[in-house]
Amino acid sequence: MIRVLAFLLGLAASAGVEAQLRSIPAQAKRGEMQHLQDMYVAINGKRMRLASGAQIRDESNRIVLPTTVRPGVLVKYTADAQGDVFRVWILSPQEAAQRDLRK
Repeated sequence: MIRVLAFLLGLAASAGVEAQLRSIPAQAKRGEMQHLQDMYVAINGKRMRLASGAQIRDESNRIVLPTTVRPGVLVKYTADAQGDVFRVWILSPQEAAQRDLRK
């Protein structure tokens, strides 16, 4: 019984760690973002549309609604073929401190 309990506790702990790991694509661009209205955000002051099916992930890698994004938050993002914002990752303080290797 104790082994089963230990196994379940270990499994629960590893699931929490795994949920925090995320991979931001190397081609993702960096910018400051704020939600404007409906499906529109501003990134580095430029008005951009969110693509259909766009995802915004917070520092814990949870999907969040555009309206919950704090103005001026530092993000990395990718766009779809039409230039609409497709994926957004709100950067943690550690990620924000990393140098952007993309030229």
